[in-house]
Amino acid sequence: MTTYMLIMRTADEAAANQAIAEAGLDFEKMIETMGRYNEELLAAGVLVSCEGLDDPSTGAVVDFGSTPPVVTDGPYGETKELFNGYWIVDVADKAEAVAWASKAPLGPGVQIEIRRVPSIDEFPLDNEYIVREKQWRTDLLRRQADKAEGK
Repeated sequence: MTTYMLIMRTADEAAANQAIAEAGLDFEKMIETMGRYNEELLAAGVLVSCEGLDDPSTGAVVDFGSTPPVVTDGPYGETKELFNGYWIVDVADKAEAVAWASKAPLGPGVQIEIRRVPSIDEFPLDNEYIVREKQWRTDLLRRQADKAEGK
């Protein structure tokens, strides 16, 4: 299996909101429709994680084009495409990731970018920091399991 990130983007936040309104969907209906899609991913055993993001006005951008970096609070007037949420799926290949992305209940003004997430084992395993990261990931999974068990 291969892990992919399906990145939901809107060409223009206002256009996406307008497309939702024009489609006659209210927020509750949109949540229900997206919930059914997420349940389908779960039932197929391919969903690893997913999250939607808050309005861009609550965020910031750190631009490393200068020293010190410049911080700009949202909203981002010049941004043409906003990253609004994601799914991480574990599928056989890119074609299957594309098939799942194509089923997303989204409309005009919305795109899904599909990017493969490389495994830690694809990096040089003789690098000290890769070894540390592998241990960090193991420790994180153990802490998550302990937390789930109430330890």
